[in-house]
Amino acid sequence: MKKLSLKAVVFDFDGTLAKLNIDFSAMREDVLALLSRYGVSPDGLRDLFVLEMIVAGEDRVSRLRPGEGPEFSKRAYAGIAKIEVQAARRGFLFDGVTEMLQELRARNIRTGVATRNCLAAVETLFPRIDDHVDAVITRERTPFVKPHPEHLIRMLKQLDVPPDRAAMVGDHPMDIQTGRDAGARTIGVLTGYSRAEALHRAGADFLLNGAADILDILA
Repeated sequence: MKKLSLKAVVFDFDGTLAKLNIDFSAMREDVLALLSRYGVSPDGLRDLFVLEMIVAGEDRVSRLRPGEGPEFSKRAYAGIAKIEVQAARRGFLFDGVTEMLQELRARNIRTGVATRNCLAAVETLFPRIDDHVDAVITRERTPFVKPHPEHLIRMLKQLDVPPDRAAMVGDHPMDIQTGRDAGARTIGVLTGYSRAEALHRAGADFLLNGAADILDILA
């Protein structure tokens, strides 16, 4: 197998570096309940990812009750952040993650975390994350989250590495889509929510059992 020569590796967080066991169903129900208090119909929203549900919900609230959309979003994000932080308190880093990050740094490979999670959840589970990676971009730190490629592009600009010398590592097809759309190499891992077939269909260049195994495919 041909090994990768990279200047940067960007990781997803939940399901890739750590396990949070977030109750996404509870998140959706909380957001839908909040929408109902604003008199907004949930039609067409139930199948959206939670963050996209909030964005669509703000648009509906703004049209129905002008000026109240931002307040809805603020309350919705606060509600899902509470669920995330609770999950983070029970979560854990996968075996070998900190050692892998240290080894990447020793090889002068820049590292980052690009996640749809909130910063409070990330820092609850991994309090010293800034000692292990060069940059962290949570959903509060970017106007566009994965699968929008801007999330990764913003990260790579911060790391000062071009996309063709970087890889996006994640457990979900949206991580693979983000990496491909940004022009980076893509690496799927099997520690999260998606099966190998889904990651292959998304176009992953490599598939690993876990993020720590990336050391085996780097030149």
